[in-house]
Amino acid sequence: MRFVPFVTISAALIVGVASPAAAITNGSADGTDHPEVGALIADKPHKDDTWSFCTGTLISPTVFLTAAHCGDDVRRGKDGKKTARVTFSSHYKQGDTVYTGRFVSDPRFYGDKSDLHDMAVVIFDTAIPDITPATLPTEGLLDELEADNKLQTADFTPVGYGSLNPVKGKDGRKYVYADRRNQTTISFESLESKWLNLSLVDKTDGSTCFGDSGGPNFLGGRDSHLLVATTISGDDDACKATNFDYRLDTPTARKFLGKFVTLPSTTRP
Repeated sequence: MRFVPFVTISAALIVGVASPAAAITNGSADGTDHPEVGALIADKPHKDDTWSFCTGTLISPTVFLTAAHCGDDVRRGKDGKKTARVTFSSHYKQGDTVYTGRFVSDPRFYGDKSDLHDMAVVIFDTAIPDITPATLPTEGLLDELEADNKLQTADFTPVGYGSLNPVKGKDGRKYVYADRRNQTTISFESLESKWLNLSLVDKTDGSTCFGDSGGPNFLGGRDSHLLVATTISGDDDACKATNFDYRLDTPTARKFLGKFVTLPSTTRP
């Protein structure tokens, strides 16, 4: 499942809403910890009466970062342009505020080795009010931390609206969605040129799952807003193995992001 994206899967494998205590595979409800994290909302509810299908993060007052593969489920207008609906509600219910913006994928996503360019932004015409955007990393930040042997003991905090703890049933594995923003902690496994690989090392770790695609992996604990990688895929359909997250500190990622936001040029603590 190296590059099977974490998108909402077949409604036949979805069961009812679970308790928030079972969030995001060994996680908890995010509440107001990360108000800059939002969900892409479908035009109509899924068969389980939930609405979200991907996650993302506000990185400027008018720019929301998510995954390019999430664009398969967004609306395409008569002019051919894609638009996406985004909520920042910590527990979305029909009628909550939704912002509509233009969905723009990295144009390299559909070419050779497109998994290396799985990024997209939603661009809003006006600033999202009362939400402070996440902080993006400086170029090569993760390489610097690895060289200093700091990644091995670093905390990472994934946040997303995806499936809660999946269970294996007679008809296959079942995934539970709740339209709730959840968070967990996860540990460092390895660093590649484009990927940050994170894994469950001990009982306190959790994982991302289907529906968390495009969501943030913050460097640090639950009070961190330093966004270093976005959730793309995982190594198993139980959502308990290695997560493959797209680095945002590389020249490749910054080339796309720099078209829409001002990128930091100095090292942050």
